[in-house]
Amino acid sequence: MLRILRNTVFGLLFLSTLLNASPPASAAGYPDRPVHWMIGFAAGGPVDIVARIMAQALSDRLGQQFIVENRAGSGGNIAAAAAINAAPDGYTLLFVAPNNAISTSLYKKLPYDFLRDTVPVASIMQLTNMLVVSNAMPVKTVQEFIDYCKANPGKISFASSGNGTSVHMSAELFKVMTKCDMVHVPYRGSAIAFPDIISNKVQLIFDNLPSALEQSRGGTVRALGVTSPQRWPTVPDVPAIAETVPGFESVGFYGISAPKGTPPEVIEILNKAVGEVLKDPKVIARLTENGGIPKPMTSAEFGKLVADETEKWKKVVEFAGVSVD
Repeated sequence: MLRILRNTVFGLLFLSTLLNASPPASAAGYPDRPVHWMIGFAAGGPVDIVARIMAQALSDRLGQQFIVENRAGSGGNIAAAAAINAAPDGYTLLFVAPNNAISTSLYKKLPYDFLRDTVPVASIMQLTNMLVVSNAMPVKTVQEFIDYCKANPGKISFASSGNGTSVHMSAELFKVMTKCDMVHVPYRGSAIAFPDIISNKVQLIFDNLPSALEQSRGGTVRALGVTSPQRWPTVPDVPAIAETVPGFESVGFYGISAPKGTPPEVIEILNKAVGEVLKDPKVIARLTENGGIPKPMTSAEFGKLVADETEKWKKVVEFAGVSVD
């Protein structure tokens, strides 16, 4: 009787597995329904701005809606986990940025291995971060800021879009290289942080250029420098921080990945569509207006970029001596 019961249980479990298993994904007719694009940060921030530009362009190109889903929190890791755990059929994608490369070494306990559990789809653009400060801060240059910071140790706070983002790590690198003592205040996205920077509750942020540029052009904050090794082409009037702090560098990237197991044919369709979109003068203009430089790549090239960035940021994390449980 026990053997019959055991066999029945195993049989039911096996049948359940068969019933719940996803059918083999196919590229035929892809996409034939809406595609969900996981974004790791709050609406209104730089990632969200670029994602919505690209989502609309891809919707127009492929004839199905690309739906931006903001899963903010944990430096983008909530969105990454959601995408990685989704069916590998091309209908759930992940917006990839430096935070994904940084989190691999910064977070001690991640429920996934990003390089192992995702497949690269396409590169969108490269961008720099920009150091902007509250207008209430009595500084107008990077050197003046360093001097002010050293004269007021521990009294200056910097915002970030979350632990493990390039916004966070750019500041940590700056702290180490300048010996500035600043307090980190993480938010669930830079858009949420800016009201506190504008009101001087928090004094600065090393934000991605799209939103930092919008705020500085609007006069709500003051731009001091960009984190690229040289001045950024779209904002040549803003000095590179490296002009004051030799060797300082933090250049980011935006792209798309998918869950491991997504059919190569689907990856190819998406990569081709992104490449075509990035040739559109209107899209190029909008990305450029937001401080980015369009950077189409093959999926293999983008995969190498993510792997190289993961290794680079590992060294920065170790250099800065920071970690998150």
